[in-house]
Order: sequence, then structure tokens, then C-alpha cells
Amino acid sequence: MQKTALLPYAHLPRAHHARHVLTSTVDVFGTAHWLLADRAPQPGGDPLPLDALVVSVHPGGDVELTELSAVRARWPRLDRLPDGGFIVAASRASRYEDADQVQVFDALGREVSSFSVGDAIEHLLVDEAGHIWVGHFDENPAGIRRWSPTGHIWWTSDGAGIPGLFDCYALNVSGTTAWACAYTDFPLVQIRPDQPVRVWPNQVRGATAVAIHGERVAFYGGYGDEANRLARGELTEACVEPTAVGLLTLPDGHLPGRRRAVGRGSRIYVQAEPFTAWGVVDLSG
Repeated sequence: MQKTALLPYAHLPRAHHARHVLTSTVDVFGTAHWLLADRAPQPGGDPLPLDALVVSVHPGGDVELTELSAVRARWPRLDRLPDGGFIVAASRASRYEDADQVQVFDALGREVSSFSVGDAIEHLLVDEAGHIWVGHFDENPAGIRRWSPTGHIWWTSDGAGIPGLFDCYALNVSGTTAWACAYTDFPLVQIRPDQPVRVWPNQVRGATAVAIHGERVAFYGGYGDEANRLARGELTEACVEPTAVGLLTLPDGHLPGRRRAVGRGSRIYVQAEPFTAWGVVDLSG
């Protein structure tokens, strides 16, 4: 099977390797962010809130540090706002409507507001306009929604005509457009908030990240032995037409074990344990 190696993209500076990586992401502008704590949280153990450090590595290599005060999420999701602030959200809410679930921090690391987006966050991605796209897994039937950074819903998948939307497996946000691939039917869906949703039937099952460039599409991940699958296809008027299937490896050729993946436009970023480095595959390259 053909192998595609990730290209090295961004590394957490070695000076911060002693800290625990709570989570990490790559934002819509291509900057990589790590949310760090002094040590790993213990379930039901460590008191919250805690102070955390965001280490941001820009595409040119510049490093920026932002101290966040009183982070309440034990298992957080992270992304950056266009104004330099940050969103930190608890993936699990203690109650379905937990007003403290999503924290909004300004560029100086001060909390300025909080609100709830609902339990069971699978993906949280901020777009270029500063809106927050949230995709839920199957313990919350909310599907996919687009929120303002003040907690107002600007778009919801309710009534949008997305077939079989029970679990948002893959979500890609680039510009102000979102692409999704969701259980149970796994269609490729294009979401533009001011236009009707477009849906392409798709044969690839279980992918956890997706990338799109023109008519080309790639799906990463899958069930069981297909965890490292990279399936490529072409968008036609009727469906996603498969073109190739291979494996996506780390830059050194090894297959990743535990990892996280983020889809942004034509790119899929992958970060493997110990979560100190991001690699990238780019359909536009």
C-alpha cells in the first residue's frame, strides 16, 4: 500500500517539554498552539481552575507566550480568535447547559466571558470571522453549530438536510466555510452559513479528518486497521469518486499511535504522542 509521509510543520520549543500538554491545535491562519499545565490533571483529583500557558508557534517560526488565568476545563478544546484572544472549552459539560463550559480570553489572557455550547464536543474550530464551529459526538444530538464568541448561535444543522448526522467524526473549517463528514451515512458536507448545504454521498467510512482543494478531497483515519488510512477522491456532481487509498505516516515513516488531527482547507495536520510536534499533508502541494 502506498505510503504518504507527513511533512514536519511546527514543534513545541524544547524549553516547554517538561510541562504537560493539555491540548493542541492549528488555527485557521496556520499558527500552532499548545495549552500547557505544570502536570497532568487527574480525574476527580486536581482542583480547578488552574493557570495554563499557551505556546503559539507562527508559520514563520516566531514563538508567542500567553498566560491564561483560571482555566476550568479538565479535558479542554482550544482555538484562537482573530483578535489574539483564545477560546478554551470543556469537551464534557457537568450539566447540559453549563454556563462556564466555554471560556473566552482576551489577548492578555484574561477571561472576558463564558457560555455553554452543550455537552460532548468532538471538534471546536474558530473561523476567520471569529465564529466558533462546534461538532458534537453521539452523546449530544445537537450535531454541528456555529456560535459567536459571545455565545449566540449563528447557524445550526437542525433542518439543514444533512443525512444521518448522529456523530460529527470530521470537521474542517477554512475561511468561513465548514466541511464535515458524520456518522452514520458519512456524506461529505459543505456548509456556508448564508447558502444551502451541499451534500456528496461518500463511500469512505470512519474518517476523523478531511481536507479539500478544488475538486480533490482526502479523508484521514478509519476503523480498526484503517486508523492511518489516507483515502483520496474527486468531487463530481453526484458523489465523492474514490481515486486512491494509502497510509499516512509520520515524517520518519512510522505509523502514529495516539494522535490528534485537525483539518484546515487543503491541509490535514496530525500530532502524535507525546504531542510536541505537528506534521502536515497538503492537497495543494
